[in-house]
Amino acid sequence: MNEFQSLPFHLQLLVREYGQSTYQLIQGLRQVEDVAERTRRAAQIVQLILRLKPTLRDQPDIQTRLWSHLSALLGEEVELEAPVPLRPVSLRVTRPKPVPYPRQPPRLRAYGRAIEALIVKALTLESPAEREQAAIQIGRTMKFLFRQHNKENAKDATIIRHLSELSNGQLKLDPAMVDQEDLFEMGPGVAPGTGGNASGSSRAPFAAQANQPRRPGAPSGNSYGNNSFGNGPKRNKKNGKKGRQEPQQPPQ
Repeated sequence: MNEFQSLPFHLQLLVREYGQSTYQLIQGLRQVEDVAERTRRAAQIVQLILRLKPTLRDQPDIQTRLWSHLSALLGEEVELEAPVPLRPVSLRVTRPKPVPYPRQPPRLRAYGRAIEALIVKALTLESPAEREQAAIQIGRTMKFLFRQHNKENAKDATIIRHLSELSNGQLKLDPAMVDQEDLFEMGPGVAPGTGGNASGSSRAPFAAQANQPRRPGAPSGNSYGNNSFGNGPKRNKKNGKKGRQEPQQPPQ
C-alpha cells in the first residue's frame, strides 16, 4: 500500500483502472532479464487486460494505449520490444488551456451577448439600405426576446431606444415608420395601400366560392352517406342483411 501511495498521481490512476493484481504482474517483469521473454510476458498481460475488460477491444488504438500504460507502470528504464510505438503518459496529464469566458456581462440582460454581436456585425455594413434592413431584423429579434422578459412593456419605442443605446446611437429607426408598417412583428407587416378593406390592406376580402353546377348523373348530397359510411346496400350485404324490397306480383 505504501508503494502505491508513493507513485505519481497519474500512475495511481492507472493502478486503480487495471487493479492491484495486474500491477503486481507488471512489476514481476523486472525480474526477467531476457528482453524477448519479458516482452512475451508483457504481451500476455495485455491480453489478460483485454479479457478482464472486453469493452476495450472496440476502442481505437487500444494496443498502443495498453502498451504505453504498461511501460509507464513498469518504468521507462526497463526495456521492452513493444509491437507498437509507445507514447509518453505525461502528455495525458497536462492541464488543458482554460476556456475563455466573457468577463463583462451584457449591457441589457434581456437581449444577451448575441444581440450585441449582431449589432457589431451590422455596423460593419457600408450600404445604408443594408444597414437599415439589418437594424430592422435586429429590432424584430430584440422585441421577441423582450416579450419573454417583460410582455407588457414590449413597445416599439422601447425597442428603438434600446437599439440606439446598444449601438451608441449609430443604428436609428423612425418610430413612425416602424409603427405604421409593423416592422418589428415576427410575421410579414401589412403594407399600407390604397383601396382594399377598411384596415388599409391591399388584399381582397375573403369571398366564398359560388356553387358550381352539378354534372349529370352525379349523386346528390354527401357522397359518403350511401357508399362508404352510410347504410347503403354494400354495407347491408356485408353484414348479411338485405335491403327491403317490395314483393313482386305473380304474372297474370
